[in-house]
Formats: sequence, C-alpha cells, structure tokens
Amino acid sequence: MATDVHRLAAQIAPGSSVAIPVDYAGVSMAFTRALIEIGTRDLTLICVPTGGMQADMLIGAGQVRAIETSAVSLGEAGGAPRFNAAVKEGSIALRDATCPAIHAGLLAAQKGVPFMPMRGLIGSDLLRNRPDWTVIDNPTSDTPDPIVLIPAIHPDVAIFHAPMADREGNVWIGRRRELAAMAYAARRTFVTVERMSETRLLDDEKMAAGTLPGLYVTDVAVAENGAWPYGLWGAYPVDQAEMARYARAARSDDGFADYIAARAAEVVS
Repeated sequence: MATDVHRLAAQIAPGSSVAIPVDYAGVSMAFTRALIEIGTRDLTLICVPTGGMQADMLIGAGQVRAIETSAVSLGEAGGAPRFNAAVKEGSIALRDATCPAIHAGLLAAQKGVPFMPMRGLIGSDLLRNRPDWTVIDNPTSDTPDPIVLIPAIHPDVAIFHAPMADREGNVWIGRRRELAAMAYAARRTFVTVERMSETRLLDDEKMAAGTLPGLYVTDVAVAENGAWPYGLWGAYPVDQAEMARYARAARSDDGFADYIAARAAEVVS
C-alpha cells in the first residue's frame, strides 16, 4: 500500500477542502512540499484545531483560497508571516473558529448528523462573523436557553504524518486522537509515515488501541523525517533553528520564494 508522496499529493484535486493537524500531532511537511511542487490551487484548509508552518507555506505559495482555524502561528518562532500578510491583503477567506467548535464539527460528521450543539460561543464576537453557526432555543428546555449549532465538517481530504503503518494501511497514531477525528470525518485520508511495519498493528494488544484502522485510510507513503522541521512523538524533536530560519525568510514575498527554492534544491541534491 506504500506509495510515493508525490503520487499521494497528485490525488488532491484543485478546490479540495483539506484537514491538517495541530503542529504537535503529526504534520506531514513532506506532503506539504509535494503539494507546493505540484501546484494544487484553490484549497480550503481546515486546521484541527490550529495551523502553523504547513498552512503558512501553502498560503505563501498561493494555493489557498480559504482557511478555517482557531489560530495560525509558528509557536516559539513567532507569528505566521504569509498568513498574516494574506489576511491583511484580503487574498484568502478567513473563517474564525474555536478549538471546541472545530472538534464539534468533525464529531458531527463522524456521527453522521448535520450539526453538533455547544454553548461556549454564546456572547462572543465570533457569532457575528459565522452566519453558518446558528443560535436556537434549546428545544428540551421550558425557559429561554440559547444554544449554538455547529454544522458538520466534512473535509474532502485529511493529511497527516505518523510513525508507522502496516501493509494493510493500519496507521499507528498513539494518543493523537485528533488524527482519528480527522480521518473519521474526511472523505479520503492520506498518511505519510516514517516506516512500514511488517506485522499487523491491530494484532498487537499494546499497539491496537493507538492504531487507526485501514478502513479510514485511503493511502500511505513512506517519508522519512516527513514531519521535519516539526517533530514527531517518539522519533525526533522540533528543529527550532529551521523554524526560526523560515520565520525570518517568510517575512517578505521574495524571502519566502527563496526559502522554497532552497528547500527544493536541497531535496534534489
């Protein structure tokens, strides 16, 4: 089932909605670079629940038309320069959200229901900018009791990176349950991994609980160090120097272009 990363990336059609994970949960930077090289455009990013360098790079490459997120930043390296510039210029549509709201939308999709109710948004400014979030009176209450309905989020694609998968497409995600939520809600899921296991992960009692069944995985590709410069749990830490290098370069259009070109040259060499 293992295929080349570029072959996976080529299966994402222009205009797709793409779910991507928070920076500590297994970001597939290898997939990101492949998407940039292929040039897939008009993507809608759904950050689960926040975005970082992955989103910033795709925005800087001009491949994103909209983003739904709770935040976008580079963590210790500072703000996300290409995202910030795009918001100021109005070149992307920004759908402000909260972490619980995004997870609620994915949960609704997983359960096959049109929406999920939640309360935490009542009284916030977000409701004025999200006409798709509907406030109703709780139908089970005899007194006024407003509640917000969050529509189900059905990404066309979910992409992430994990330590390993087996030949049946079962993927070990450990405690990163947000990755399972993405896969349950998405129509297709593509995963890059550090290595392939020759034994079936679901047959191991210690591994099975942290394994995403292949039923929810469309395809897998091996990409060693595929999360770099982000870290991957149990494998390698975040490369803070590289994150800082990107943050400095991406402050300008030319700097961003130079960074992408340099990274592409390093891969070729």
